[in-house]
Amino acid sequence: MSNDKRPHTKGPRRSRPVTPSRLVAFEVLMAVDVDDAYANLALPAKIREFGLSSNDAGLATELTYGTLRMQGFYDRVIANAAARDIDTIDLVVLNILRMGVHQLLNMRVAQHAAVDESVNLAEHMASLGAVGFVNAVLRRTSRHDLEDWQEFITKDISNADERLAALYSHPVWIVRALKQSLEAEGRGEELENLLASDNLNPRVTLVELPGFVDANDEVEGEPTNYSPLGMSLNTGGDPTRFARVREGVVRVQDEGSQLAALVLSRHHEITPGEKWLDMCAGPGGKAALLAAEATLGGAELTANEVIPGRADLVRKALAILPDVDVVTGDGVDIGLDQPNTYDRILLDAPCTGLGALRRRPEARWRKSPKDVGDLTALQAQLLTSALHALKPGGVLAYVTCSPHLAETRAIVEGALRKNQNVSELDARAVLSDVAMETMDIAGDSQSVQLWPHRHGTDAMFISLLTKSE
Repeated sequence: MSNDKRPHTKGPRRSRPVTPSRLVAFEVLMAVDVDDAYANLALPAKIREFGLSSNDAGLATELTYGTLRMQGFYDRVIANAAARDIDTIDLVVLNILRMGVHQLLNMRVAQHAAVDESVNLAEHMASLGAVGFVNAVLRRTSRHDLEDWQEFITKDISNADERLAALYSHPVWIVRALKQSLEAEGRGEELENLLASDNLNPRVTLVELPGFVDANDEVEGEPTNYSPLGMSLNTGGDPTRFARVREGVVRVQDEGSQLAALVLSRHHEITPGEKWLDMCAGPGGKAALLAAEATLGGAELTANEVIPGRADLVRKALAILPDVDVVTGDGVDIGLDQPNTYDRILLDAPCTGLGALRRRPEARWRKSPKDVGDLTALQAQLLTSALHALKPGGVLAYVTCSPHLAETRAIVEGALRKNQNVSELDARAVLSDVAMETMDIAGDSQSVQLWPHRHGTDAMFISLLTKSE
């Protein structure tokens, strides 16, 4: 069997149908591999298409995200149990096996049910010859528990980084990049906790747009630890079940993203008439929060996005804030076209997204070191443009959802070296004023690096810059 990416071909139908949650998870996994789909977009669409109940949607979500996160580790288990290289297994069969291994090793599913449901799925979706193969591989897998497999898979790996990569299902280059970032803070010993956090389901957090939600509004959720506008849905479920979410005045947004926007909007008191820019605004989450903050203070926000389709998403996100100007253009050109124009600028730069591996589990398998080089060149260009567009005395927030040092401190330090009139502000002091509780921010720079294992947020990086005449 070859591991090509052709659409799967269904085998003969069995009398017992596949459980809807498993079918949804399987179809999303195939879409991720065949169509380069994003699980966080494909899964909700499939759940709606199949009309899954809350319980079935929860099972489909765990099957999808858990399988994607641990794919690297599961592939090692499958290769051992099958006694063959992963590349020789048909993609349809491989995804059925990955789901089965996840149920056996990391879910509270009875062994017989995990094997039987996987075999049933193979009978519907794979060839006749694959059915016995799936049954045999999963039965061999079920003879050992997770700890046994962890020990077996890593026993011959002597390199510490490679061992952690195998154990926690990360590409080794990502493990090394995260290690370097933590060591730069003097916290290298936290690496294993960070890798483990990347494999946990993040809590759903909401943000209340200021000026739209009254104190008496009954919006279900517990206050977040740090963001003054955040709520945590500890019970999970679909946030759109709440009317205020459907109205758009409460949004789904990671707490780290909320803090990144608030560090800029609340750096100092807003003077009416200020001009703000969100340079890379798509899909519009931070732009909505900034726009609400700007409106309250009498400032004007322009939201720019280079990709027309994403600009449409920004317009949709800002529909309840009609005074915001949404434009489509290349952020690299803004500095030359509009020099010394904006009082505050958010540059939420395109990045590898290594800070959001909990939410975008397939990203760890799609990114490569080459992507870092391509993106850092763009990040540097965008930051140069943003600094040109910034008014003297204005504030620029350089933000990435990546802790990779090449995308964070290296970009900021490069800009400081090239521009003698640019200086860094103390983002930590601003965060201390904004946050509801004291945050453990390590290292000795003025920038902020958030972490999932330490703060429960995505690994957002925030640096504040200003320039003189």
